[in-house]
Amino acid sequence: MHLQMKINTRAAVQAALNNIMDMLRLCRGDNMGLRDIAPGLMLRLARDQACYDFVKWWEWRYNQSDYDSGDMNAPYLDIKDADVFEAPDLFTNTRFPNLSPLLDVTLLKIRLLIDLKALQRVNLEAGPHVPQEILDTINAHAVSSVIAGNREILERKDLAPQISELEKQIRKLYDTVQNANKYIWMAMVKPGNHLTARPAYTSAGTIREMQLKLQYIYNAWSETPGAIGVIEELQKSSGAAQET
Repeated sequence: MHLQMKINTRAAVQAALNNIMDMLRLCRGDNMGLRDIAPGLMLRLARDQACYDFVKWWEWRYNQSDYDSGDMNAPYLDIKDADVFEAPDLFTNTRFPNLSPLLDVTLLKIRLLIDLKALQRVNLEAGPHVPQEILDTINAHAVSSVIAGNREILERKDLAPQISELEKQIRKLYDTVQNANKYIWMAMVKPGNHLTARPAYTSAGTIREMQLKLQYIYNAWSETPGAIGVIEELQKSSGAAQET
């Protein structure tokens, strides 16, 4: 599986994800931390909805002290079609934020934001001159499957309120991540040797934790046009653009 994750082909990414999901089914206690690796692979495969359902279920599981991971009849990954636009309170309003899901959800929200801004541009620039059925076809092919399947979003003429709400959510996620690990955003922008580091152990808030979590998710971020640019803009606005 480690070798598969080093090969940047869709087939290798899918094979690595399949292996991880099989191992998680066999060991729901996940003593290897595989739940932190799977979302990045899902995002690379454009399975945004599946990714959100997955991280939301595991975050719920993380907060359930009475969940019996050895009971194969207990509910497992039973969250389906969760609202990706919902407030990220499950991930941010916690005493000990979990860094990997925060990075996953932040990227998901940024993808939604980029798509909504693209839709808004199409509506403003082409909308008055293009028949609605053609506009619908253009919009459906220009965005992620999460938005393409949302008729309410596709049919809106003004997406400014949704864009504003997403920007607020992303800022909250950004700040939560920054507070959880002050090294992660600078490394996301300038990863350098952090992508090849091999930390022997990690603890919350450390450079070693950043290196491990960055390696799980960096490809998904770098393969999303404009995503890291959003982080750079947030750094500028918060005055956090410092060298690590």
